[in-house]
Amino acid sequence: MGGKTLTRAELAEAVVRKVGLPRNESQELVELVLSEISGSLARGEQVKLSSFGSFGIREKGERMGRNPKTGEEVPITPRKVLVFRPSNIMKDRINQGQSRRKAAE
Repeated sequence: MGGKTLTRAELAEAVVRKVGLPRNESQELVELVLSEISGSLARGEQVKLSSFGSFGIREKGERMGRNPKTGEEVPITPRKVLVFRPSNIMKDRINQGQSRRKAAE
């Protein structure tokens, strides 16, 4: 894979180009959207973005793990993990992109 990483600054720059907002306002908009998403997840709410996917929190219980170096069993504490499920539209977009790359090779 090894693709390029999209940053907050690049998202803000895309808003500048496509919407025409001033650079500082587009940065504030990106930060506001990301803050709202993370705040909702922190409150235990699910976030659904149409045509993109949904984010949620899953609780993982305590379980026994194993230290790979020593083989010693170690308890893994319960925790919450972030999960993302892409929409079917997003899956199709990704798979079409892969098909185009393979055809170009």
